[in-house]
Amino acid sequence: MAIGEVAARSGVAVSALRYYEAEGLVSCERTAGGARRFPRSVLRRLAFIRAAQNVGLSLPEIREALATLPEGRTPTARDWARLSHTWRARLDEQIAALTQLRDGLAACIGCGCLSLSRCALSNAGDVAAAYGPGARWLSPALRRIPPTSNAGDAAGRAG
Repeated sequence: MAIGEVAARSGVAVSALRYYEAEGLVSCERTAGGARRFPRSVLRRLAFIRAAQNVGLSLPEIREALATLPEGRTPTARDWARLSHTWRARLDEQIAALTQLRDGLAACIGCGCLSLSRCALSNAGDVAAAYGPGARWLSPALRRIPPTSNAGDAAGRAG
């Protein structure tokens, strides 16, 4: 399949396909003229990548998961069950963190700011500043770089 056909069928931008190829997540053959030709199986691999990103996995984590497959093959239903089972704890952590955020949203967003006259987290003297920048008391599961950005993937995920 030509790169444009893969993009149309998968919903993944051509630029993303090139990036995934450069990152070793997908592979293709080259024609004599240098055009990329992908096997049809790349569609399943791209679906796997998209699902893993939706869980919140970074591209390095997805690459690591795909590397567990023999000979770099496309994930089977059994592979998907095995790999996705390991993500369950991560999803449970994200759900718990979002529930905590939702339940405390009216009181504080966990940023450690001193701008609120009454802080449910009692950040007197801005003690949260000692723990570093950003929303230090916000659950680490909610401080991850969103999976929609490739910007943080090259350097790894912040946490």
